[in-house]
Amino acid sequence: MSSVLSGTKIAVLGGDDRELILVSELVRMGATVVVAGFPRERVGHGAFVVNNIEDACKEAEVAILPLPGTSMEGVIRAVYSDQELKLTEKAVANLASNALIIIGSARQFLKDWAKKRGVTLLEIAEIDAVAILNSIPTAEGAIQIAMEETPSTIHGSKTCVIGFGRVGITLARTLKALGSDVTVVARDEGQLARAYEMGCRRAGFDDLHEIMNYSSIVFNTVPEMVLPRSILKYANPEILIIDLAAQPGGTDFEAANAYGLKAILAPGLPGKVAPVFAGKILAEVIPDLVIKELTKPDKNMLYG
Repeated sequence: MSSVLSGTKIAVLGGDDRELILVSELVRMGATVVVAGFPRERVGHGAFVVNNIEDACKEAEVAILPLPGTSMEGVIRAVYSDQELKLTEKAVANLASNALIIIGSARQFLKDWAKKRGVTLLEIAEIDAVAILNSIPTAEGAIQIAMEETPSTIHGSKTCVIGFGRVGITLARTLKALGSDVTVVARDEGQLARAYEMGCRRAGFDDLHEIMNYSSIVFNTVPEMVLPRSILKYANPEILIIDLAAQPGGTDFEAANAYGLKAILAPGLPGKVAPVFAGKILAEVIPDLVIKELTKPDKNMLYG
């Protein structure tokens, strides 16, 4: 595998401790790695550090952005940078022809730029190899928040998990194992059947106003407004809402505050609570994805 990446220029743009682990693995595999958004002392031996995105992307065959992607304005999450890191069309134009961009989820402007420049865009947030493994630290981190923010135990608590995708399944299973009375809210009949098989209660979104009234902790995983003011007004005053969806989440936080409810937006938990584990996931999955993309017959790049 190292012979395939040898000499391939890869730009790693922003991120946190997860990306640092990925950088080390890419260097080990022989890639020429250029990093933006980290101070020199944070980056391991063998990688090059530059001050801006445009320089990092010059003639790079691969550009890797953090799983959270960018803001609507193109700002890239870079926890160790004291300067704003912003993705621009110029940076994309600086990439090598037929380059590859890897990102968790891409905004429409990046999709448009990639199409315009003939760049392959690979969104990996929903790839099972990433999403299922990332659901482990997400669930553990969410439960950690719940334990810190409530005066009671998870055992015996009445919890609700909204959404039953990869994170929802892992979270519900873990809560159930800890002795919680778990209700799963989902639209898909197959997901609700699986929740029942796991020993959870099952409900639809029309039941949320009633569920909010008796639940002590509610975890949302759905990236759309599922807890608006019209639902929150029925909530138990002592309820804790932990929203795990990507910003801005699926909760009306202004309404929650007005009703005196404790609501916490907690996206990106893997990088916060288990960066080493989450970094190893990226280091395992991303190099394989790069190799598969760069060795496709229709790619016109040169490799060592």
